[in-house]
Amino acid sequence: MKSTIALRLLACLALLLPVAAIAHPALWMVKDADTTIYLFGTVHLLPNDTDWRWPALEKALADSGSLTIELTDDDPARMQALVLQYGLDPAHPLSDKLSAAENATLTRAAQTAGVPGGASTLRMMRPWLAGLTLTVAPLLKAGLDPAHGVDKLLKAQMQAAGKPVNGLETSEQQIRFLADLPADVELEFLRSTLRDADKGSGELTTLIDAWKRGDVATIAHIEDEDLARHAPALYQRLLVQRNRSWAVKIAAMLQRPGTVFIAVGAAHLAGPDSVQSQLESRGTPVERLH
Repeated sequence: MKSTIALRLLACLALLLPVAAIAHPALWMVKDADTTIYLFGTVHLLPNDTDWRWPALEKALADSGSLTIELTDDDPARMQALVLQYGLDPAHPLSDKLSAAENATLTRAAQTAGVPGGASTLRMMRPWLAGLTLTVAPLLKAGLDPAHGVDKLLKAQMQAAGKPVNGLETSEQQIRFLADLPADVELEFLRSTLRDADKGSGELTTLIDAWKRGDVATIAHIEDEDLARHAPALYQRLLVQRNRSWAVKIAAMLQRPGTVFIAVGAAHLAGPDSVQSQLESRGTPVERLH
């Protein structure tokens, strides 16, 4: 079953994606004479009972002197300030940008998703934020806790061990990947969410199972190929451009001795434009450990 573009975006940004049960996800390594870099794909929201740790992963974490994740400045106060700055536009309500039928769908979708304040809340938002809100609200309503995202758990573990945690991007950069979209692309993002508001989550379940198994081919098919086909501008902005930028940063890390653990959204480590592919195109080999 087709998943919404918004759901696919949740694997591209450090936002929310649910996972359940035991997981054994994929792990890669980049290495030269005096530097080792581990690459690990994550999901950003987990229920409390998810078991995704395994011995080789724990050893890689223990051997690493630092952790690099997508964001480190994503505390609630910071995110709220950014949403107010880039996500709200009460002077230009969504009702003026949508057809009568789309406005009716927005009202139904807000009620179904359990958005606080309903459609009135969404109408004050810019299209990108309304689309993400309609996707995320049901996950939060179901009791999934952002505090149990893999990246946040890894951050807490490394900080407890006295190891530094660095970010590849800032929260403002991530929000602006969506906030700076051309107006027509941003509005189409919301419309696609509304069109799929009544669809089930079969494809999302498949994606979750693929992450647990380390099935990178399925992740690439669902996340990367589908996004590239249905929303090529978003694919370029959220995956290709960022993967290319991260590969440059990772290559620079190889110039410094030591061991680094890097954890980013699983979609970035799958498909022909993955971080690994970008590194290998620069002459840096990548080895999959699991």
